[in-house]
Amino acid sequence: MSARPKDFTAPPRPPLRSPIDAAEAARRRMDDPAYRVEMDRRRGRGAASNPSGRYEPARRESFDDGWDIEEDLPPLPTEVIIEKPRTIITKNDSPDILFEKSINPYRGCEHGCSYCFARPTHAYQGLSSGLDFETKIFAKPNAAELLEKELRAPNYQPTTIALGANTDPYQPVERKFRITRSILEVLNRANHPVGIVTKSALVTRDIDLLSQMADKQLVKVALSITTLDPKLARKMEPRAATPAKRLETVRRLSEAGIPVTVLVAPIIPAINDHEIEAILKASQLAGAQEAGYVLLRLPHDLKDLMRDWLVEHYPDKLKHVFSLLQEARGGKDYDSDWSTRQSGVGPYAWMIGRRFETAAERLGLNKRNLSLRKDLFAPPAKETGQLNLF
Repeated sequence: MSARPKDFTAPPRPPLRSPIDAAEAARRRMDDPAYRVEMDRRRGRGAASNPSGRYEPARRESFDDGWDIEEDLPPLPTEVIIEKPRTIITKNDSPDILFEKSINPYRGCEHGCSYCFARPTHAYQGLSSGLDFETKIFAKPNAAELLEKELRAPNYQPTTIALGANTDPYQPVERKFRITRSILEVLNRANHPVGIVTKSALVTRDIDLLSQMADKQLVKVALSITTLDPKLARKMEPRAATPAKRLETVRRLSEAGIPVTVLVAPIIPAINDHEIEAILKASQLAGAQEAGYVLLRLPHDLKDLMRDWLVEHYPDKLKHVFSLLQEARGGKDYDSDWSTRQSGVGPYAWMIGRRFETAAERLGLNKRNLSLRKDLFAPPAKETGQLNLF
C-alpha cells in the first residue's frame, strides 16, 4: 500500500504554471453567493461549495432578482438513495493499484473529506462532486446476495478483494444498513481474502469477524491517518473519526491480532506534510506494522474544490500549496500517469519519499509484507432448503 518515488535520485525541477490566476478565480467563485453555500447550512460538511457536475446539462449562475429577501434555510440533510446493482465486484487493471478486485458498498461518503479523490465519481450520477457527494449517499443493500452469487460462479478465481477502495465502507450510514458487515460474513464463510481501507472507528464493531479471518490469514485493515491535529481534521474530514480515535482503533485491531497498516494519505503540501514522522511514530506505538503514503491527487473538478476549501480555511496558503503541488505534478495541478500519480515527481516529491522511507525504517515499519491466503477459498454453498442425506 506504500506509494513512493521509485528512484530517489532527485530529478530536475519541472516548469511551474503560475497559480495566481487560478487562485484569484477561486476567490471570485467563493464571493459568489450562488456558488458558495452558506456556512450555517453546511455546518459539519467538508466541501465549501456545490458546483454543477461536469456531465449535467445545466449550470447554476447567480443573479440579483431585486427582492433582497433573507431566508433561513435548514442544514443540509443526508439523503440515502437505494441502489440495486446487477454485480458487486469491480475489476481493476491499473498497474499502480495493488488489487484486482474491489467492492464499494456505498457511493458518496458522509465523512466529507475535502480532498477525497472519489468526489468526481458523483458526476456519473448527475450530481456535484461538492456537497452532493457527502449528502447524497447511494447504498447497495443487496451487496451480500450478489457477492455470494459471484463467488459461486464456476470460473471464479479468488484474489484479495479491496473493501472501500473508493468510498469508506464504515461511513456513518453503515451503522444502520450494515452492508459492510454482511459482505464480511460472506467472505468469512467462503474463506476469501479481503483488504479493508477506512478512517472510521466503526471497524472495531466487526472485530469478532475480523479476528476469525485474521486467524486464517485472510484480512488486513488499513487506517488512514491524515493528521494528529484535531482542529485540522475537523476542517478536512469533518465526519470522520478524530485522530485520537483512529489511533485507538489501530491499537484495538492490533491487540485482537488483526494486521494493521497506516496510510499517511493524502499528504497535502504546506498543510499536513510536516506531520509525516509524528503520524508514523504514533501509529507504530499503537501497533501498526506497515505504512504507506499517497501525495494529494486532484482529478477532474476536485482541483477547484480544493482551491475553494483553501480559500475558506487557509487563504494565505493557497498559492503556496498549489505551487508545491504543481512542482510535484510536472507543472500541472494533477498528472494521472500511472507511474507517478501516487507519489509525484521532482524535488518536493523526492523529499517527501525520503522522509517517509527514513522514518518508516527507523520505526521498524514495513519489515514484513503479509500475503493473504487464497488457497482456503471454498465457494459459499447455495441455500436449497434440502437437508443432507449423510
